[in-house]
Amino acid sequence: MIIDDDDQLRKSFHKLLAEEGYRVSSAASGEAGLDLIKNQMPDLVILDMRLPGMSGLETFQKIQQIEPKLPVIIMTAYGTTESAIEATKMGAFDYILKPFEIPDMLAVINQGLEAGRFMRSPVDMDVTPSTASREAIIGRSKPMQDVYKAIGKVSSTDATVLIRGGSGTGKELVARAIYQHSHRADKPFLVINCVAIPENLLESELFGYEKGAFTGATYRKIGKIEQAHKGTVFLDEIGDMPFSIQAKILRLLQEKSIERLGGRESIPVDVRILAATNRDLESALEQGRFREDLYYRLKVVTIALPPLRERQSDIQLLTEYFLARYVVELGMENPGITPEALETLNSYHWPGNIRELSNTIQKALIFNRGAPIRPEDITLAISAQRPAEDIGKDTEKVIREWARETLSSCEEKNLFDSCMDYIASVLISEALDLTGGNRTRAAGLLGLSRPTLHAKIEKYGLRLETSVKKD
Repeated sequence: MIIDDDDQLRKSFHKLLAEEGYRVSSAASGEAGLDLIKNQMPDLVILDMRLPGMSGLETFQKIQQIEPKLPVIIMTAYGTTESAIEATKMGAFDYILKPFEIPDMLAVINQGLEAGRFMRSPVDMDVTPSTASREAIIGRSKPMQDVYKAIGKVSSTDATVLIRGGSGTGKELVARAIYQHSHRADKPFLVINCVAIPENLLESELFGYEKGAFTGATYRKIGKIEQAHKGTVFLDEIGDMPFSIQAKILRLLQEKSIERLGGRESIPVDVRILAATNRDLESALEQGRFREDLYYRLKVVTIALPPLRERQSDIQLLTEYFLARYVVELGMENPGITPEALETLNSYHWPGNIRELSNTIQKALIFNRGAPIRPEDITLAISAQRPAEDIGKDTEKVIREWARETLSSCEEKNLFDSCMDYIASVLISEALDLTGGNRTRAAGLLGLSRPTLHAKIEKYGLRLETSVKKD
């Protein structure tokens, strides 16, 4: 929902976001926007600070009373930045300055929608597959029973929790379950992926910065930790956090305060820290890549998630759950799965854990075109996810020849990035072609979230192709 009194801006948002696949409603005043929110609860609100009648700040306060977990992005001009900062301290998801760059706004919108989904979408535990309509932690094996007990014990406390496990074992779902069963469940829950954000931006993303802190810092920016005051911050992949930033996280845990980049003021914050890693932190300690004092501060409580190969008795239950979920998302009848296909699933070693099983079931549903899933559907779906070293010799030879020719003839400075962008654009184009332009199915084939796929389609200009259809 867009709340802004500028008619042309609202029309531009309608056009832009409709092209991205979103349903958009709008209002020209805070009063009208609040009425719409009560009648048709949106997933995200974009709110201008300067409005006729009720101000943007007042409107934001009213929105919080209606739904405190509704993410609100503030739009502001330089003259109203302080009001936007005040709104952010009060729980607004983020603020962006007018005039803004479209890719920047789309990125913040995607982040806001994801944060809203994390806060408002419950994570069930051990639901019945036939009635699975929400995200859930699935499993009845002994290792998973231990995980459920740990979540129950730690949720009601403010203890720092370190969630450990391989990639794809469900660490984020465990973090969300802890948050949703805590006394902070009506406050913000913000996720920071320590790998996804470049090192030079991670510090300012976490702690914010003061005006003049660096070239281009033309206004004060509130960081995610300060923004999550009274709430919960989930630091994903903390084992990859740069050493220089680890000291600031240690200070946060010890002193409950932070300093913005370029500032000297100590700012008290009340946040609960949940962290996750798939790294061997003990080896990182020995190699000097992870602070020992931070390590012991983080592991007040540790929840270890088992790899899928160690909970084989859960594979059938997980498979039934993913089938029930994805047939709804893909708009098809549940075709079921043959006993032979289940045997294939049980005999595989699942290096990608639950995420790989999830992607395999989704791809098998797409490949089998409505028939019961067979062993060959599983094999095809698994092979579609294999890393480059598993590519056939002939295919690898072609790729190597292309790479050698490109390296020999191209003088471009950013050759690696441009080549990876080219390969990514080809993969996305082929996925869209294979799924008839259905972005939900294409995202499933590629193992991407739908917002990420939208962003990449925009980046590579693929939305301009006439052959690509919207969902």
